Amino acid sequence: MKVDNVLKEVLVNINPPKEDLDSISKFLKSFIPELEKSIKSLRIDASVFVGGSYAKGTMIKKGRYDVDVFIRFNGKYRGKDISKLAKTALSKTKRKFSVVHGSRDYFHMDIEDNFYIEIIPVINTQKAKEAENITDLSYFHVGYIRKKIKNKKILDEIKIAKAFLHACRCYGAESYVKGFSGYAVELIICYYKTFINFAKSLSKLKEKQIIDIEKLYKNKTEIMMNMNGAKTESPIIIIDPTYKERNALAALSDETLERTKKACKEFLKNPKKENFEIKKPDLEKIKKNAEKKGTGFCVVRIVTDKQEGDIAGSKLVKFYNHLLDELNKYYKISSKGFEYNGKHEAQIFFSGKTKGEYLIAGPDIKDQKNRDAFELKHESVFVKGKRIYAKENCDEKIGEFIAEWKIKNYGKLKEMSITGLEIKDQI
Repeated sequence: MKVDNVLKEVLVNINPPKEDLDSISKFLKSFIPELEKSIKSLRIDASVFVGGSYAKGTMIKKGRYDVDVFIRFNGKYRGKDISKLAKTALSKTKRKFSVVHGSRDYFHMDIEDNFYIEIIPVINTQKAKEAENITDLSYFHVGYIRKKIKNKKILDEIKIAKAFLHACRCYGAESYVKGFSGYAVELIICYYKTFINFAKSLSKLKEKQIIDIEKLYKNKTEIMMNMNGAKTESPIIIIDPTYKERNALAALSDETLERTKKACKEFLKNPKKENFEIKKPDLEKIKKNAEKKGTGFCVVRIVTDKQEGDIAGSKLVKFYNHLLDELNKYYKISSKGFEYNGKHEAQIFFSGKTKGEYLIAGPDIKDQKNRDAFELKHESVFVKGKRIYAKENCDEKIGEFIAEWKIKNYGKLKEMSITGLEIKDQI
């Protein structure tokens, strides 16, 4: 069967090479004892454990791997600044690291070109409901998934699902992605057993779905009554088996789900290994098509000074959406894209043609002062109902519009934390 052959080929390609895993393992064998020694010398009551996909064995091949290392503080440190204690312990290892600010600060350490680690302080809690921070549940997540993936088959299915979601840009709980976290994917496959089952179910999904693997609730009504309203807004709810009050897929947006459903339908209709490969838009091809059709095309580099990662990515995608809304007023956008580089920049592009004539809503006809000013500013003015309107024509190319918009909206750029906007290419 074609689909089986495709998945076998995909699995070979997505497993991390042995040398990559050996490199990570070698570093951890050196670093963890150093960190434990530092913690002990400071008489801090804490232990160290490795979490994330590396610890669960669900890591897939990537250009750059991230490995989570947790410092698990004794419960007596509850309410104290454990990030500060973790920073002191890390400093004693003499290794270079940077602070990542969040609801609880954690630490980033570049190791080699192909991997980095994040050191995350957490509280050792015996009951999930006593967690001060979502990261405090990480220890439980690792334990639960390890129990569920004792056979290689389920492990392989998780890796296939992760690769697929990576390829359709729906992987990650970050607010600029609003997709499936690694833990959520693991839970989904534990529920559906295979990637194919997941893809078939998702492609047919028409209403909110609730997944309760361990049947921690009696029914849907009980779930909706007991969970916080904000946690049940996502189109798919996954009851966290380690903490029943938590939706493990709360980050998922309707837009990301629709993109995933579309990708699932395309795969099921025509299974091929390319469905599991990240596709970058062919900007040259899009540009040539725009030239043939006589439409505009523009590539823009946007920059923020906000902290790289979720914060910077969120600021950049928010600005991209705002600029898209502005363009949609005057242009029929046929192609668009957003590509975040993981640091402080993103590349965005737009292609489309002008709508030509458009209307601008003016003041109420009884507002004589503002009406006079509006009529002076616009030539073709008319009254409709109780409001005055003007007809204008937009004959600028998209790049020209963005360049002018940048000048006119300096305050808006600053307000949205955009420190740079540069047109890289346009026609």
